[in-house]
Amino acid sequence: MSTPHISAEPGDFAPAVIMPGDPYRADAMAKTVLTEPRVISDIRGIRAYTGFHDGRPLSIMASGMGMPSITLYVTELFRFYGVERVIRVGTAGGIRESVRLGDVLIATGAHTTSSMNEIRIPPVHFAAVADFQMAAAAMAAAMGDPTVKVGTVISQDHFYFKPKGVTEALAAHGVLGVEMEAAGLYGTAAAEGKAALAILTVADHVLVEGLGEMTSDERATQFGRAMDLALAAAFA
Repeated sequence: MSTPHISAEPGDFAPAVIMPGDPYRADAMAKTVLTEPRVISDIRGIRAYTGFHDGRPLSIMASGMGMPSITLYVTELFRFYGVERVIRVGTAGGIRESVRLGDVLIATGAHTTSSMNEIRIPPVHFAAVADFQMAAAAMAAAMGDPTVKVGTVISQDHFYFKPKGVTEALAAHGVLGVEMEAAGLYGTAAAEGKAALAILTVADHVLVEGLGEMTSDERATQFGRAMDLALAAAFA
């Protein structure tokens, strides 16, 4: 069996899938954390791997960029391939002053400027939140590390368009960072009765100048701390 966007067979995916956005990051993750990895799908350059981590089956698959892309893939994973948990391991831009370059964000919820969740149950403004058990496992694995921050993020459709004052208002309301996928992931998991979590490495800062930013190569390879927390969540 295959779906329009995944060419795997039944049983190819593990119950837990770690999902970066970048296909090259998925390749690097598979080589780093999986033993006996095998490619189980490769359509449009979006590769999926299944192997073992500490003897337990685990899958890694890229999602592409944005809520439409991740929603498409996780719907098929949840609905047709028996996947129970998806952990997004990606990057975010920091918003609050307490967030610094390289920090890791455990996103307990995801606000959004998109209509993707708003149209699920009209006229409800659906609250997109992470799975509590997985978030708690990731928090426990952080062991009080001050570079790991826990709170909400904002998932936006636009990367460059930032209405004046909105980011500042979000920071004032405790939002930690901005990214483009978590709200779609959380909404889909809720609709399918599954579990999801986003763990994000801060690659730049939207409001605080002078902190620098990660290069594209660093974004693809510097995921070690986030991956440690994701693995704890995957096997919670």
